[in-house]
Amino acid sequence: MNALSFHAGPRALAHIRAHGLRASDVAIVPAAAGGPKGLIFQAFDQWLFGSWFADAPRERALIGASIGAWRMTAACHADPVAAFARFGELYCDQRYTTAKPSPQQIDDVCQQLLTDFLGGHEHEVLNHPHHRLHMLTVRGLRGLANPAHRRAEMAGFVAATLQNLVSRERLAHMLERVVVSDGRGAPAWLTQRFDNFTTHFSTLSAANLGAALLASGTLPLVMKPVRAIADAPAGTYWDGGIIDYNLALPYSRLAPGELVLYPHFNQHIVPGWLDKAMPWRRAARGANRGWLDNVIIVAPTPAFLRTLPRNKLPDRQDFDYYGLDHKARTLNWEKAMAEGQRLRDEFAAFVAHPDLSRIQAI
Repeated sequence: MNALSFHAGPRALAHIRAHGLRASDVAIVPAAAGGPKGLIFQAFDQWLFGSWFADAPRERALIGASIGAWRMTAACHADPVAAFARFGELYCDQRYTTAKPSPQQIDDVCQQLLTDFLGGHEHEVLNHPHHRLHMLTVRGLRGLANPAHRRAEMAGFVAATLQNLVSRERLAHMLERVVVSDGRGAPAWLTQRFDNFTTHFSTLSAANLGAALLASGTLPLVMKPVRAIADAPAGTYWDGGIIDYNLALPYSRLAPGELVLYPHFNQHIVPGWLDKAMPWRRAARGANRGWLDNVIIVAPTPAFLRTLPRNKLPDRQDFDYYGLDHKARTLNWEKAMAEGQRLRDEFAAFVAHPDLSRIQAI
């Protein structure tokens, strides 16, 4: 049984055919939103950033939304292996006193998680010698510009959902993208306009690292919105995955020979969170399909997923399924993370001896 599937754009496939898959060629690592799903890559991430990339230092853009932003922040620690271990432990150990916690309860837990994860490591994250961290958030417009209460927020997101149902472009009337980027500069391949969403770039600093990281994973109607990010446009912020769920971005703007390595939960890329139920919106279709020409996606196979607790990746529904049985949820999430070692081992074996017959087209 193969634990990993490999999917590549035509430029990426040609490059791997000619040179193999080399760490020195990887210029970007995207990390998708997806809540607890990100735990499956703990061992993979530890090897990727603790060994493979460490042995081939170069400037790399690490770009993430939601849990992807947290994973890429762990990657920017001086000891990424320890940071990913700490993050996995803290994330699994979330505890709530009610089966349906209030936004305030969730905020209290997440604020403590943020402190325990990031405290004392801010300088490392902001000044990594090779990695450049870029976090995606969204900023509300119109009815979502400054909702005064939960009902107003709900009305705003109902309107946003209806706009997105008409077209993804219409969602830009309700939300805009804010990229909080490494202080050494926003990535050139991202700064030129590429879709209908207004995109702001703000500089990542000690003053806004915590708020930006929290905002990037702030779920609408579940968590309290982040009301301000220092050195970013004034406004109300939520999860970057609402616009950039699977980070369908213009990667093909990179120079020839530069690759995008995307450890992902699925073989396909869904542009925004509100597009999940619309398979026709998937990236690599239509006018923007060329964006993924230099991308290689590695994703767990369905056969691998069937070996995990409840035959699936950890996800947010597990909070409802296990309720207040935190011990059972934590145990099964830890089992899933341990099984993720197979993803690491299979990828390392592929790097050592690439089998091009395993690579499918994106």
